[in-house]
Amino acid sequence: MTLQQEIVGNAMQMAVVNLHPGQTVYCEAGKFLFKTTNVTMETRLSGPSGNGGQSGGGGGGMGGMLRQAMGTAMQVGQRMLAGESLAFQYFTAQGGQGTVGFAGVLPGEMRALELDGRRAWFAEKDAFVAAESSVEFGIAFQGGRTGMSGGEGFVLEKFTGQGTVIIAGAGNFIDLNPADFGGRIEVDTGCVVAFEEGIEYGVQRVGGLNRQGIMNAVFGGEGLSLATLEGHGRVILQSLTIESLANALKKAQGGDKQGPTGGLFSTHAG
Repeated sequence: MTLQQEIVGNAMQMAVVNLHPGQTVYCEAGKFLFKTTNVTMETRLSGPSGNGGQSGGGGGGMGGMLRQAMGTAMQVGQRMLAGESLAFQYFTAQGGQGTVGFAGVLPGEMRALELDGRRAWFAEKDAFVAAESSVEFGIAFQGGRTGMSGGEGFVLEKFTGQGTVIIAGAGNFIDLNPADFGGRIEVDTGCVVAFEEGIEYGVQRVGGLNRQGIMNAVFGGEGLSLATLEGHGRVILQSLTIESLANALKKAQGGDKQGPTGGLFSTHAG
């Protein structure tokens, strides 16, 4: 059943979801905004399993309960390692149609992605807002040293299954396809919001270990790395990074320590 939703607002968008009787949508804890009284709310540690939001028992008896508990613990452990919310909130319309509202945590845009069951979507952590219960939420680790060197790109949210998933980002969005630009684009690591399965994500050093490479890293504002996106598929980028927003707020409060050197010596939030 298609999720009926509308994204409203400008500088700080919201998603208003209309639920059919018995239909369930879930969100990351902290993204809920409002609901009608006939919509029930339940907070659970377990994520959706693609079967309408009900966790599979894996068989009856004590063995099934143990497998279910272990599966939930693994999900929670992954989300904890990724710095994500530990719980999900589930909303179900009872006795008629209901309405639920969701919002992101930063000023910016939201986007509804439609999954057809054939291609997964990947998103930067904290991009997830809400999804219908037929969409599975998972954590993907972007391999080894490449991911770690990129900072933001090491841990990704992964969405599979069929249905609608709503994501949010900072600033304005732009949709690109690397195939339209010779097959590869290079992006500030903090500007990547989401991309389709089939796009190869990587991280590369900004320039070589020479004079110009050092100048790029120290004075260019990008730090040491850029994200690379290759292949044919949809990519969503955001115009505002969390780091740049944090630095702007610190500067406005008189606490900016970034100085003239930009990226490498910038003060990170937190």
